[in-house]
Amino acid sequence: MTDQAPGRDNYCYRHPDRQSFILCQRCGRTICTECQTPAAVGVHCPECVREQRAQFQANRRASGAPGGLTVARRRFAMMDQKATTVIIAVSVVIWLLNLLSGGVVNQWLSYWTPLVGTQPWRLVTGLFVHSSIFHIGFNMLAVFIFGRILENLLGTWRFVALYFLAGLGGDLAVSLLTPGTPVVGASGAIFGLFAAFFVIQRSLGYNAVQLLVIMGLNLVVGFLPGTNISWQAHVGGIVLGFLTGFVFSKTRNVRQRGLQIGLLVAEAVLLVAGIGAAYISIGGYAIG
Repeated sequence: MTDQAPGRDNYCYRHPDRQSFILCQRCGRTICTECQTPAAVGVHCPECVREQRAQFQANRRASGAPGGLTVARRRFAMMDQKATTVIIAVSVVIWLLNLLSGGVVNQWLSYWTPLVGTQPWRLVTGLFVHSSIFHIGFNMLAVFIFGRILENLLGTWRFVALYFLAGLGGDLAVSLLTPGTPVVGASGAIFGLFAAFFVIQRSLGYNAVQLLVIMGLNLVVGFLPGTNISWQAHVGGIVLGFLTGFVFSKTRNVRQRGLQIGLLVAEAVLLVAGIGAAYISIGGYAIG
């Protein structure tokens, strides 16, 4: 097995036709989803796993203990795109529960600025509630398409961070621009996925202008009269998607893991603080 050729750092070193954004935690080589083996921290490539396994078996033989689990069995336990699957499943379950409850679930879980101070779960739960079958259908289709791509490129925990940071960005924009309006849906987070994917594709040297056009057209729809779409959430999600995608593209090296985590935490803190300030500025539950 040979290493990647120069200039191919963004492709799996074992499968040169497969683009990836994930590095082996041990050696730093780029690896695709098929070549990843979960480790205590991050993932390892097949060569590092083979070296560790050989050392493990040698230690086992030296101590007289029986062999451990095989790499194949450990890989079988890894479920690809698990975060994307969970997001879609939870959204569908909540939508069904809302139908059965006659709309009560949406009333308790939708995002509404005047209530976030006393019901902080609305910061997150608003991303999982939807107003109609068409609303959830289009949103979950977008999550299914872009969620799987980005979760493969970034890894599960980075994808989850991106999704919820973009969602919080949408919440903040709504709180600042239309604090008296309750909103539902994952649109803010989804537009964040669009924006982050654009930034990451550009950082990998690809022309992503078509994606930018699609994102712009979908954003314009929210400004049309009578659509009842929160364009504010879309704008907020886009801004956070661009920012988070930029952080990922600039802190890809394993040695920058601490910086990356610190920047993501800082984003979350500033978003929550901004929403808190908006809540205080309108007098809490003053709007009713």
